[in-house]
Amino acid sequence: MKFNFFKKLLLIGLMVYLPSQAMAWGMLGHRIVGEIADRNLTKKARKNIQKILGNETVAMASNWADFIKSDPSYDYLGPWHYINVKQGVTLDEFTRFVMQDTSTNVYTKLNMMVSELKNNKNLPQDKKEMYLRLIIHMVGDIHQPMHAGRPEDLGGNRVRLTWFNTPTNLHRVWDEQLIEYQQLSYTEYATVLNHASKTQRNTWQQAPVSNWIYESYLIADKLYEGVKPEDKLSYRYNFEHVNTLNDQLLKGGVRLAGLLNEIFG
Repeated sequence: MKFNFFKKLLLIGLMVYLPSQAMAWGMLGHRIVGEIADRNLTKKARKNIQKILGNETVAMASNWADFIKSDPSYDYLGPWHYINVKQGVTLDEFTRFVMQDTSTNVYTKLNMMVSELKNNKNLPQDKKEMYLRLIIHMVGDIHQPMHAGRPEDLGGNRVRLTWFNTPTNLHRVWDEQLIEYQQLSYTEYATVLNHASKTQRNTWQQAPVSNWIYESYLIADKLYEGVKPEDKLSYRYNFEHVNTLNDQLLKGGVRLAGLLNEIFG
């Protein structure tokens, strides 16, 4: 059966989990995405979000999902942050799979929480807070390309490299080091990036979530091709990839705003 084919194709990637995979963009990157989203909210959405988060901003709420990793009772959230996929999967294959699949991953859990916040009028306040914070974080996650990386190397965690002579791996370069190299605060970075046209915003927001993840998957594929284990990355790598980095941060923020406006606007 076709479903079994896709199951075999992707299941390994969906089930593998290590805690190191659960932090996408690092604190700075998540706050950039959250700040861009905040600047693109409708007034109604902002008001309704404030009823849940109080004085906590979208940008600051974006890191809650990483902070609570210190509490073992939240360990079950680890696989909610990513979906690792084997090489060579087409968009149609990927879309058909995620539409049928019931595995625990960023796609299934993001859709679940969006549905709960939109449709469950009796959702307790603590669940609203948790789901909203996780949605903010997870939309950021799926725009970090290595969160749609390959299962055999745990989303690039096993691709060892150096970054300006510091030992690292491909996943961490994209989580933190490439962003931190730009030497901007999250508010400064959001101001630099937040210039999407109305057409761009509409196009990015109207694409289904499965496409958001597949875009990251294709970018990740190119990132794998661009390095070899133990490569020494520095100025050239930043020059070649900073535009992709910025595009993903901007898309993440704009799409997060669209999703929050849909839920709360």
